[in-house]
Amino acid sequence: MTKVNVAILGSGNIGTDLMLKLERSNILQLTAMIGIDPESDGLRRAKEKGYTVISTGIEGFLKNPELADIVFDATSAKAHIRHAKLLKEAGKMVLDLTPAAVGALVIPSVNLHEQLEERNVNLITCGGQATIPIVHAINRVSRVDYAEIVATIASKSAGPGTRANIDEFTQTTARGIEKIGGAKKGKAIIILNPAEPPIIMRNTVYALVEEASMNEKAIVQSILEMVETVQSYVPGYRIRTDPIIDGNKITVFLEVEGAGDYLPKYSGNLDIMTAAAVKVAEEFAKHQLAAQTA
Repeated sequence: MTKVNVAILGSGNIGTDLMLKLERSNILQLTAMIGIDPESDGLRRAKEKGYTVISTGIEGFLKNPELADIVFDATSAKAHIRHAKLLKEAGKMVLDLTPAAVGALVIPSVNLHEQLEERNVNLITCGGQATIPIVHAINRVSRVDYAEIVATIASKSAGPGTRANIDEFTQTTARGIEKIGGAKKGKAIIILNPAEPPIIMRNTVYALVEEASMNEKAIVQSILEMVETVQSYVPGYRIRTDPIIDGNKITVFLEVEGAGDYLPKYSGNLDIMTAAAVKVAEEFAKHQLAAQTA
């Protein structure tokens, strides 16, 4: 099968985990790992695996833009704003794993196929990837007036990038809850839990549904179907208990266990981002190849 060449911008934890996941793809071919620290573990591993290693950042990649058609940006929200402009000028399709939200917001299980003509797509946040599908699942049955999500992650799995992007996390996730989840009003909260041993990612979705449209049985069925859909690309994603419904108030408890590729299994918050990124990139690659043969 013909493969589409991709590159990773950012050689930290997320970029390195993404590298290992891409090795299992039947349609994506990783060609380059791009970073700014030549001593980083990500660049060292990429070099050992035989990929092109660029330690001069995006400028180094732009000297050899033919290396990849799709670029994953696993840096930071502030850095992506500059990267987005440069990669657009270079004609590259970009998957943004930061909460910069420059491009179209994408949740693979909800709106991926509506965005296949976009050139820059944003994967929102780990909390968004875990909870927005559930808000959407409820809203497609009964109108959601308000949705609030709480994402709790192990402090050890929150690196410098995550900590620097807390404000962007809450703002971008809330926007996704409304724009993709369908809630009239959305709110997002992130908690960094310092417990030892580290806990796996846990998420709570709280929704208030318009009473006139309330359909308890259909809501539960829709949520369970959505969980199964997300599990198709994030195997460690699961619902912890049956949805709790009290009148028009719905509460859903979720957890995400990582695959353990590069990151510890408790780092489900990072794993769900890299797993979703691969899913999105594969669909874009299929779309691109189909257009070339049409």
